[in-house]
Amino acid sequence: MTKERLITANYCCIIAANFLLYFGFYLLMPVFPFYLTEVFNTGSATMGIALSCYTLAALTIRPFSGYLLDTFARKPLYIFAYFVFTGVFAGYIVAGTLALFIVLRVVHGLAFGTVTVSGNTLVIDITPSSRRGEALGYYGLANNIAMSIGPMVGLFMHDAGLGFNVLFVASVASCSLGLVCALLVKTPVKPQVKREPISLDRFFLVKGIPAGLDLLLLSIPYGMTTTYVAMYARQIGIVAGSGLFFTLMAAGMAVSRLFSGRQVDKGRIVAVITFGIYLVCCCFFGLSSCKWLMAEYPVLGRYVFFGIALLLGVGFGTMFPAFNTLFVNLAPNSKRGTATSTYLTSWDVGIGGGLLLGGYIGQIGTLNAAYFVGACLTVVSALFFTLKVGPHFERNKLR
Repeated sequence: MTKERLITANYCCIIAANFLLYFGFYLLMPVFPFYLTEVFNTGSATMGIALSCYTLAALTIRPFSGYLLDTFARKPLYIFAYFVFTGVFAGYIVAGTLALFIVLRVVHGLAFGTVTVSGNTLVIDITPSSRRGEALGYYGLANNIAMSIGPMVGLFMHDAGLGFNVLFVASVASCSLGLVCALLVKTPVKPQVKREPISLDRFFLVKGIPAGLDLLLLSIPYGMTTTYVAMYARQIGIVAGSGLFFTLMAAGMAVSRLFSGRQVDKGRIVAVITFGIYLVCCCFFGLSSCKWLMAEYPVLGRYVFFGIALLLGVGFGTMFPAFNTLFVNLAPNSKRGTATSTYLTSWDVGIGGGLLLGGYIGQIGTLNAAYFVGACLTVVSALFFTLKVGPHFERNKLR
């Protein structure tokens, strides 16, 4: 049987738009703390508020953007959100006060929350359903590539003394080019949707709540890792090269996405997620033990620490397309936006929880204890998925 064609001009354009959007985003992510301290002389607490309002705004808008995507034409909303997201980078250049910067961060978060849900939904619209997992895998691969090179380029430009305005202009240029690619995407005509009364299911996919809770449990230790792993490396004696952890993690995600999407398209969604959960479960127990390993066997400890980075990337990269497809397969075509929104909202809530929980445990104890708690949460997630989420999906899936 001949496979339906996946690689089309439309698909290439939306992948390019996604990469350029995330590249502009990651270019500035590690530089913003320096910007706030050097330009506005902010303290740690104020810096945390100024940066976290972006995530909070994105989290707030996602359920509503899913509703709008399912109610109105999807591409205009995608283009509008992409345009606003690009324009805010230019706004940072003229932000003369901290208050204005925070306002811009809120607007940026609202645009980011909308454009990411829109992009994911459009990928589903323009690709064949028989290759949906593969399509989402390659689409997400663009994020991982941007994550692996964006921060490195941004820090290099900052260390080279190019100035923050040059960085902002670079982000505007990247996203402007991405906006051109987004405009070139041709989407199918969205069928007229019968207006339904406002209900919870128009903002959250009710059938996806069990899977959302499971994904939330998994994203808590992920949030701990992306935020605190460099600090943890320093605590256990890995002073140089801790940035390699993120590169290896991104590489693991990239490689695993190339294969997991194909397995998802063969109907092995539950098996793929189960494999990923068990793998990250072992990784987090291993990560929490690195403190002991570095104290007793320093050379082995370093190899284990960086090996875990690669395997964590494989585990999460395996699960991402599978979980996304699981949510979509629980929803009718008219609620694809809501399904994608629920998937991304669950992930964001967990990451936010990981920031708070990891910081609290690290303050009253040690970060290896935080990762041990994260490992225990993955065990709970594995049990919940096996006993509840998997069977629930098999009973309620629509395709």
